[in-house]
Amino acid sequence: MIRFLLLCTGILVMLLSPLVGAIPGPGGIFVFAGGLVLVLRNSLWARRVFVRAKLRWPRFGHLADRALRRRSARRRRNLAKKAAR
Repeated sequence: MIRFLLLCTGILVMLLSPLVGAIPGPGGIFVFAGGLVLVLRNSLWARRVFVRAKLRWPRFGHLADRALRRRSARRRRNLAKKAAR
């Protein structure tokens, strides 16, 4: 039940981000990112779609991983640095 409420809250926050984006400044981007985090943490379907998007557009995936501060992204980056040595 709590996961469903968090998922709905994330979707609501993502839908409200254009309203916040109308206010001067980059606030809408951060509001959307917060909603995206809630949705990705609580929806298996959303995670699958996100992974497919990252595979299709690697630059987007890299930016999204950095913005979301994902541990798996840091782990992959560290492994790539070690392999390059």
